[in-house]
Amino acid sequence: MRLHIIDTTLRDGEQTPGVDFNCDTKVKIASALTDLGVDVIEVGIPAMGDEEIEAIRKVSQLDLKSELLTWNRLHFDDIEASLKTGVKNIHISVPASFIQIEKKLRKTPEHIILDISRIIEYAIKKGCRVSVGAEDASRADEDFLINLYKVAIEAGATRLRYADTLGVLSPFQTIEIIRKLKEELNTEIDYHGHNDFGMATANALAAYKGGSNYISCSINGLGERAGNTPLEEIVMSLLYMEKCKTNIQTNKLVAISKLVEFYSGRFQSLGKPIVGEGVFSHESGIHVDGLLKDKSNYQYLDPTLLGRTNQFVLGKHSGKSAYKTLKM
Repeated sequence: MRLHIIDTTLRDGEQTPGVDFNCDTKVKIASALTDLGVDVIEVGIPAMGDEEIEAIRKVSQLDLKSELLTWNRLHFDDIEASLKTGVKNIHISVPASFIQIEKKLRKTPEHIILDISRIIEYAIKKGCRVSVGAEDASRADEDFLINLYKVAIEAGATRLRYADTLGVLSPFQTIEIIRKLKEELNTEIDYHGHNDFGMATANALAAYKGGSNYISCSINGLGERAGNTPLEEIVMSLLYMEKCKTNIQTNKLVAISKLVEFYSGRFQSLGKPIVGEGVFSHESGIHVDGLLKDKSNYQYLDPTLLGRTNQFVLGKHSGKSAYKTLKM
């Protein structure tokens, strides 16, 4: 099964408290994302205003290889704002849990179903290709959720997003619900997860196993609260654990991680999987000796795929092999 990567660094990533990407920054990051091999770039929220619309328009004028996608609420005004950007692929996010429908929107589930049909049909008449996301899908009533998706498909949506908005799922729950949705709906499914319990990468992997065609993620996991699925983690996990190759150029992951670090001001720990400065560093004498004999003794992930190498560090736990090697 062909898996597509949707990057939401410029949308959900920018919603991280304190993060603000100006127009030039959006252009730089979008260019780096398409160079990385991202299939779809969720480029922003036009309804935020003229500055955001102009930034998205400038990105669209780059004629990038990646598909561009704008994010919209279930509002006619949001669709009108998206049309001003020149981007014709739009995503419409629909609250799907009763708690969000009733306590956030102050509406009824029936009202939401009516709005979905009207707004999707309106967007399609304006020449847009529409994907629909169920916000807070992981807390939604399952029968209502499936009905919501079916209404969206009937209205013309070509892709559906299942959003674990609060990051409440386990991998076991994720694979079960994605499998059921694929069986019931027989259409393209995009899984969008959050990392509140540290499950985002595992859940995205489970979603792939369940049949998800798209995985939504962000560079460094940038996003609300504990963040989103880290792109670098899910791409390498898919490659090693499922032998699933994406279009991502893995030797460019470290560079784009640093780029997003710089412009977001959110810096990664030394031990951050895949891109952390210390993940290929070794001090223990037993480990260094084993690595010198055969790298597979203590290293499963090949650093050269990321354009990186092993580093040996002298310290309290070092042995003779490390001292001899570092003196050479």
